Amino acid sequence: MKLLKEIGMSLIKRGNIKRYIFYAIGEILLVMIGISLAFQVDNWNENRLKKDEEILYYQNIRDQIRDDAELIQRQVHFNNRYMAEFKYAYKIIETNDRSKIDTLGLIIPNLMQYSDFDRQGNIYETMVNSGEIKILRNHEIVKGIRTLEEKYLYVNRMENIHYDTTSNHVGAYINPVANFATAEIKKPDRVFNYEFQNLLTWLLEIMREKNKVYNEALNQIEVITSLINDELGAD
Repeated sequence: MKLLKEIGMSLIKRGNIKRYIFYAIGEILLVMIGISLAFQVDNWNENRLKKDEEILYYQNIRDQIRDDAELIQRQVHFNNRYMAEFKYAYKIIETNDRSKIDTLGLIIPNLMQYSDFDRQGNIYETMVNSGEIKILRNHEIVKGIRTLEEKYLYVNRMENIHYDTTSNHVGAYINPVANFATAEIKKPDRVFNYEFQNLLTWLLEIMREKNKVYNEALNQIEVITSLINDELGAD
């Protein structure tokens, strides 16, 4: 730039205005090119930082939902274990097989058991409230997270229903019926009747619905994980 100025002054002194104009235009163009390159470098750096931040969020989300998947798998196993027991108890009562009353004595205390994922956090709502949602440019991932949160809300609702059922109905019915310490049925007629059969039916319906939504949440986690892996270039 200093050299151009010196050349320009020299041309003015010699009265070569046309050549000076060309040099002046060249000087302006150089300045504009320099400014443009500076802006491009700044934009590149800013985009790189945003991309790095976006990648970090994707990795954190993936880690979190993977942890969620492990917890849900444990709840599925827990729920299915007791659901199998309760189905067997239902069959015993339905067939009025009183020879298996000792088996019922072992199963009945377990009617108070229930799976509880109890997911308190809300990934999507937290991102929206903090403004972090704007960082994530893959709208399919954002949509998937929102859908997963809806599944979590349904899971929590079913778990609350199950808890209320055991607390307010099951416990009140079975406490006078069986001695939990000895697994002895004290009132067999209160077990082998339609009221207890209805109670088991109610519990089983709740547990089937829980199992359904647990697996829907697991499937949604797989979808989101696959999308994030594609975004990160993972195998």
